[in-house]
Amino acid sequence: MHVYIIGKEPFTMKTPVLTLFLLGLTFHLSAQEGQVSINQDPRIDELMKLYTQVNSKADYYQIQVGFGSYQKAQNLKSKIDIDFPGWYSKIEFESPTYRVRLGKFKTKLEAERKYLEVRKKYPDAMLLKPESSSR
Repeated sequence: MHVYIIGKEPFTMKTPVLTLFLLGLTFHLSAQEGQVSINQDPRIDELMKLYTQVNSKADYYQIQVGFGSYQKAQNLKSKIDIDFPGWYSKIEFESPTYRVRLGKFKTKLEAERKYLEVRKKYPDAMLLKPESSSR
């Protein structure tokens, strides 16, 4: 092994080779581009439409957080969206007031657990049972 001294540090011939090798690997590992195509059975779209229809008509437990004028309902819904992010919430009009409702809970147990959580922040909240179900 030959050692060449450049400046004060020992310099070997292996260092430039190793450096070039590592640089070559870096350039070789660059990102690759490609195109993905998905071939799907057309009946899947029909199933998705059917699924959406069934779930839109499904009965759920909900929590009514409050009611009042449209402005009051909007303000309340904004607060709810901050306090319970990711939960389903909506404003419904039932003459003569707007009602703010939270959640779509399929089971009574899940609804009651969430209801207890909501009551900590909104003590006037009410748990609503599905209208056309005898759960």
